[in-house]
Amino acid sequence: MATDAMAGRATKTAEKEAAGTRFAHLATLRNWLILFVLWEIAGRLKLVADGALPAPSSVLFRLWTDRADYPAHILATVEAAGAGFLIGNVVAVAAGVLFALYPVTARLARGINVAIFALPPIAISPILVITFSGMEPRIILAAVGCYFVTMSATVTGITQTDGRAIDIVRAYGGGRWQILRYAQFRSALPSILAGLRIAAPNAVLGAILAEFGGGGRYGLGVYLIGSLGRGEPDRLWGIGLAATLIAGLAYALFSVLAARLTGASKAVTVPASPPAAAKDANRLHEAGLVLASLALPFLLWWLLLYAMGTPAMIAKTPAALFDYLFLAPNSAASQAKLLAALAQTLPMTIIGMALGLAFAFALALGSVLFPAIIRGFMPVALVTQTMPLVALTPLLVLMLGRGPSVILWITVSVTFFPAFVTLAQGLSLVPRAALDVPKAYGAGPLKQLRFVSIPASLPYLFAATRLAVPRALLGVMIAEWLATGTGLGNLLNQSRGYLDYGMIWAVAVVSVLVSVLFYQCVVVIERRVLSRRGMAPAQ
Repeated sequence: MATDAMAGRATKTAEKEAAGTRFAHLATLRNWLILFVLWEIAGRLKLVADGALPAPSSVLFRLWTDRADYPAHILATVEAAGAGFLIGNVVAVAAGVLFALYPVTARLARGINVAIFALPPIAISPILVITFSGMEPRIILAAVGCYFVTMSATVTGITQTDGRAIDIVRAYGGGRWQILRYAQFRSALPSILAGLRIAAPNAVLGAILAEFGGGGRYGLGVYLIGSLGRGEPDRLWGIGLAATLIAGLAYALFSVLAARLTGASKAVTVPASPPAAAKDANRLHEAGLVLASLALPFLLWWLLLYAMGTPAMIAKTPAALFDYLFLAPNSAASQAKLLAALAQTLPMTIIGMALGLAFAFALALGSVLFPAIIRGFMPVALVTQTMPLVALTPLLVLMLGRGPSVILWITVSVTFFPAFVTLAQGLSLVPRAALDVPKAYGAGPLKQLRFVSIPASLPYLFAATRLAVPRALLGVMIAEWLATGTGLGNLLNQSRGYLDYGMIWAVAVVSVLVSVLFYQCVVVIERRVLSRRGMAPAQ
C-alpha cells in the first residue's frame, strides 16, 4: 500500500511538472504574440525613429520580394561559418584537454589564447583579405570567434570534475587517459556543449564581419553592405533576421543535443576539494614560464608573417611596429592619437563590461527563480547576439543618438549572452542533494541561491567574467567604428581609409594588451577567492 501511495504521488508530481511546462510554453507564445502586435503597430505608425523600425509584416514582405537573392548569399555565409565552426572547435577542445591535463601548457599558452580571442575582427579583416583568397578570411575569422569560448568551457568542465569519480576510475587501475575518458570528459560534456552554443553565433558573426570588410560577391555581409546606402530598413532587418535564423538554428541544435546527452549529467556534484597543484621547484622556473608566456605571442606573430610572406608595407612585425610608434619621424603624433583614442575607449569598456555581467548574472538567477520568463526572453537575447551590428546600428543611432548610450547598448548586447549561458550552466549543475539541506531547514529559493547555488557556481562566474573581458572591448570598438566616431574603433576606421597599416596594427596590438591585462586581473582574483573556498580555479 505504501508503495502504491508513493507511486501515485510520483505520478501526480510528474503530471504537475508536465502541466507547468505546457503552461510555460503557452505563456511564452502569448508574450511573443503581444510583442509582435505592438511591434506591428509601432512600425505601421512609424512611432520609432520615423520608421527606422519597420513592421514585421513589412520585413516579411520584403523577404519574400527579395527571396531570389538570398540562397546564394546564405549558402556562402553558412559554408564559411560552418567550416570555421568545425575547425575552431576541434582545435579548441583538443587545446582545452591539453591545458586541463597539463597546466604548465595552459600557463605557457595563456598569452596566445587571450590574444587570439581579443584580436578585433574589424582590425585583422583587411589584412586577411590581402593575404588570403576566396573563403579563407571568412573561415579564419569564424574559427577565431569559436576557439576561446569552447576552449575555456572545456578547461572549466574538466577541472571541475568530481574528485570521487576520478578516485573510482583510479581504483580500478585507470591511468590518465582512462580518467579523462570515463570521468573528466563526461563531466565536461555539459560545459563543452554550452560553449558550442555560444560559439555557433560567434562563427556566423565572424564570417559576416569578414564578408562586410573583405568584399566578395556572395555572403550576407556582402549583401548587407550593398544595402546600407539605400535607406531601406525593411531589407536591412530582413538580412539581419536571415543571419539570426542561421545562428538560431545552430544554437537550437546544440541545445537539443545538450538536453539529450547531458540529462543524467546534472547530478554531478561540486568537487569536494581542489585537485593537487604541482608546485614549482624554484622561482627561476616560475619566472621562465612567465617570460615564455609573454614571448610566445610575439614569436607566433613573427612566424606567421614570415610563413605567409605578406608584404612588409602591410605586415608589421613586432620590430617594425616598435619603429612606427617610437623611432619614426611621426612617432610622437602616432602616440598622441593612440593614447587619446585609448582614453576614450577604456572607461566605456569598464562600464559596459560591468553592466553586461550584472545583466547576465541577473538573467542567470532569473533562469532559476522564474524559468518561464527567461524562456520567453531567450529568443530576444539570441537576436541581439546574432543579428549583425552593422544592420542594427542605424536604428540604434536614430533611437539613442551617437553618444555613450549607443556604445553601452552595443557593448552590453555582445557581452551578456556568453556570460549568461556560462552562468546558467553553472547554476544548473548544482546537485539537488546539495539543495535538500537548506530546504530541510525551510529555506526559500532566494536563500538556496545565496547559500548553495551561487557559491557552488563561482568557477563559472569567473569563467563568464573572463569571457566578458575581451568581448567588452570588442563591443566598444565596434560601436565606435560604426556609430560614434570616437576612440580606438574610430581610429581604426580612419587608418583603414588612409591605408595607415602601422596604426591598424598598433590599435590591434594595444587592444590585445588591454584585454590581456584585464584578463590577468580576473585570473588573480579568481585564484585567491576560489583557493580560500577550497575550490579548483580553472587553468
